[in-house]
Amino acid sequence: MADSKTYISQVELAEHNRVGDLWISIQGKIYDVTNWAKTHPGGDLPLLNLAGQDVTDAFIAFHPGTAWQYLDKFFTGFYLEDYSVSEVSRDYRKLVSEFKKKGLFEKKGHGVCFSLWFMALLFATGVYGVLCSDSCLIHVGCGGLMGFLWIQSGWIGHDSGHYQIMVNPGLTRVAQILTGNCLAGISIGWWKWNHNAHHIACNSLDFDPDLQHMPLFAVSSKFFHSLTSFFYDRKMKFDSVARFLVSYQHWTFYPVMCFARINLFAQSFLFLLSKRKVPHRGQELLGLLVFWIWYPLLLSCLPNWGERLVFVVSSFAVTGIQHVQFCLNHFSSSVYVGPPCGNDWFEKQTMGTLDIQCSSWMDWFHGGLQFQVEHHLFPKMPRCHLRNISPFVVELCKKHNLPYNCASFWKANAMTISTLRAAALQARDLSKPFPKNLVWEAVNTHG
Repeated sequence: MADSKTYISQVELAEHNRVGDLWISIQGKIYDVTNWAKTHPGGDLPLLNLAGQDVTDAFIAFHPGTAWQYLDKFFTGFYLEDYSVSEVSRDYRKLVSEFKKKGLFEKKGHGVCFSLWFMALLFATGVYGVLCSDSCLIHVGCGGLMGFLWIQSGWIGHDSGHYQIMVNPGLTRVAQILTGNCLAGISIGWWKWNHNAHHIACNSLDFDPDLQHMPLFAVSSKFFHSLTSFFYDRKMKFDSVARFLVSYQHWTFYPVMCFARINLFAQSFLFLLSKRKVPHRGQELLGLLVFWIWYPLLLSCLPNWGERLVFVVSSFAVTGIQHVQFCLNHFSSSVYVGPPCGNDWFEKQTMGTLDIQCSSWMDWFHGGLQFQVEHHLFPKMPRCHLRNISPFVVELCKKHNLPYNCASFWKANAMTISTLRAAALQARDLSKPFPKNLVWEAVNTHG
């Protein structure tokens, strides 16, 4: 019997890759998600970044089984010509299916309620220490407790951005706003927008926002060509100022990480006050308002400006540990230029990610990031299961001759600094013509 299906080629599909004309393929069926992109819970960027391609692996990774039933309303009636599945993708999808049968995506079991109670204890202790003690050392310690509180809120925000951490979506939303916006001053909406783009375009220099820290940092000399950020929609200029800062980035990395939270505060407000469509904008802004009431008010209870400054520095420095952790997983891994490709999902996630080797009793410290390869392959997997599934991922990588990058926490730090230093030394190459900068010349006059 003749095949009555209507097919289009990969080239034809690739033509529908822009705002206003956005098609994707899932298991060889073509879907028009042009209008859906405007209300897509994960934002429009993941769809735009993979537009005009087969996105089956990414769809499987980021969506629950219930999402399949909604695809038919977007079906165009076309099928992808010569649709095929690589051996890597085939094995990856089998692994996802096996984990679903075991219920690993549904069994949370990582003690969210305990984490929330622990955060409440940290907050209460920090406030009590400020209000009821005259000791400067105790005040400094309370600042550190606030930083540790922000780290714990980061783990809650990260998990809740990927899957439902409470018994229902409503309580999950309450936990997000409370721990993220109210207690930490970070917009959960901004975090999801940023983090989804990172997952889809893992370690793409021009599509992954987690690598775009110009003019402060450049993990690759490819940034020296003033790449355009498709996330921020601006050119990341490598001018004289950027060259100067990048040239010493291996020295400034840790100090900058101590105060990286300032950037998160700014990004949250820029996102919420922008013209883009932001779900629950009012809730988000109200949550930030709560933070900017209680935190300055708490600071005002300290006896003098010196202790207030030390309190802020202490809280920022402690939470800076988490910012370092975010960088360790990707800064020293393989990078590339260009949009992500739906056909090499497994390969790109494994090559662009580094696991942190640690004992199980240290899992609380890393918040799931120690199994970053597993998390990137199975983002909806609760972190309590990542250690158990790690051997399966290792085996699959070995089968297909793909890297499974893993290092100790200290080794990962050394690798990150080494990457930054290598790019810094390249940036110092003064043989290349460049706009002159008096500060640069003064520092480098004698080499």
